[in-house]
Amino acid sequence: MNRHAAREAPVPVDPMLIETVRQSVLAQSGPVTDLRVAAAVRDSGRLLGAAGSLAAMDRISAELNGLGPLQNLVRDPDITDIFVNAPDEVWLDRGSGPERANVAFENEASLRALAIRLIASGGRRLDDGSPCVDVKLDAGYRVHAVLPPISATGTLISIRIKRQEAFSLAELQESGCIPAVMATILATMVAARLSFLISGATGAGKTTLLSSLLGLCDPAERLVLIEDAAELDPDHPHAVTLEARHANTEGTGGIDLAELVRQALRMNPGRLIVGECRGAEVRELLMALNTGHSGGGGTIHANSAADVPARLAALGALAGLSNHAVALQASSALDAVIHVDRRAGRRFIAQIGLVRADDDGIRVVPAVLVGPPPDEKGPLRVGRGPGWEDLAARLGLDAGLVPSGGAPLRGTTSVPGGPAEAA
Repeated sequence: MNRHAAREAPVPVDPMLIETVRQSVLAQSGPVTDLRVAAAVRDSGRLLGAAGSLAAMDRISAELNGLGPLQNLVRDPDITDIFVNAPDEVWLDRGSGPERANVAFENEASLRALAIRLIASGGRRLDDGSPCVDVKLDAGYRVHAVLPPISATGTLISIRIKRQEAFSLAELQESGCIPAVMATILATMVAARLSFLISGATGAGKTTLLSSLLGLCDPAERLVLIEDAAELDPDHPHAVTLEARHANTEGTGGIDLAELVRQALRMNPGRLIVGECRGAEVRELLMALNTGHSGGGGTIHANSAADVPARLAALGALAGLSNHAVALQASSALDAVIHVDRRAGRRFIAQIGLVRADDDGIRVVPAVLVGPPPDEKGPLRVGRGPGWEDLAARLGLDAGLVPSGGAPLRGTTSVPGGPAEAA
C-alpha cells in the first residue's frame, strides 16, 4: 500500500460505539466540541486504550462536525477535490485527475444525511424543494450537493478544498508550472499595471495563479476582491474580499457580483479583481477597468485564449450588451489574456496573448507560447508569438528574452491575426 492509500484508509471504529457517543453528545445542549466527545467516549465504559480512544474521537467528531467518512482524506495536503458518486464510490483529485479512494459510506441514507448536514452548516437547506445547493463552509470547504431525482443515481457531493497556504510565483516556477522567462514576464506585467484575464478550464489553476500574481502587487496598493465564494488568498497586506450572497428561502436578500463591483468602486480600490467572470458582472468589470482602475482583472472559463472574446460576448449578452458594445469596452479595458492549461496531469501557463481590436471586434494575439515536451515530461518549452515584440516593448523587456523558431508547440491551432497558439 502506498503512502496515499495509507492516509485514505479510515480507522475502524465500532459502529455501536459511534452511535452511543453520538446520542450522548447530541442529548446535551450547546456546541459539539472535542472535549465533549472525549468525555462521552470515556463515559461509554469501553476499554479502547489511548490509540483506540483517539481514533474513536476523530471518527465521531468527523461524523458530528466534519466530513464524516471523508474527513481522513483532507489530511492529505495534495488533495484538492473530493467527489462522492455513490455510497461505495468516492473519488479524489490530487492534480493529476480523479482517483478512486479507499472510502465508503454505510448506505445511501448516511450519505444523504452528511449532504444535508454540510449544507445546513453553510446556512442553506437541502431537500426536495432545493435539491441542488452550493455552500462555503468555515473550515475552507466549498460543498455542492445534489439529491434524487435530480441525480438519477443517488445523492452526489462535490467538495473543493481550500488550502491555507498561498503559492508564490517563485514556488510555482520551482514546481514546473511556470518557466523562468514566463515568471519574469508575468511579474513585469503586474508591475506595469496591465489589466488581464486568466482563462482556462475548471481545475486548471486559474485561482492559484491569480492569487500568486496579486501577491506581487505593491504592498501600498489596496486590493478589493469580489467573489461568488471567497477562494483568493493573496500574500498581500491590504486585501479585502466582498462575497456574493444567495437569496434566502423567500427569494430575498441576495447580492450578486455585479452589485458588489459597484460597491467596490466606492471603496477606493487600488486594484479591482473579480474572482470569476460568469455573468452580468462582466459589464461592471469592463466599465471599471475603463474608468481609471488599471491593473485589475479576474478569471474566466474558456477553452483557449482565442475563445475569450466569444466568451466575453456571451457574458455581455447576459448584461444586455451587444457584441459591438462588448468589443468597445473590452478593447480599451483589457491588455492581455493569460491562459492556463492542464494536460496529462500537469498544470502550466500555455499562453500570454494581447487583446487587440479590429473591424470584426476583438481578438487575442499570441505573444508568448508554452507547451510541454513531446513526452509530457521535462521542462516546458517557450516560444514567441506574433504579439511578443509589442508586449516586450510595452514592458520594457529585451525582445530576445523569448526565443523564436524551434520546433512548433504541440497542439497548436490557428487564430485570427496570428499563426498559432498553444491550445
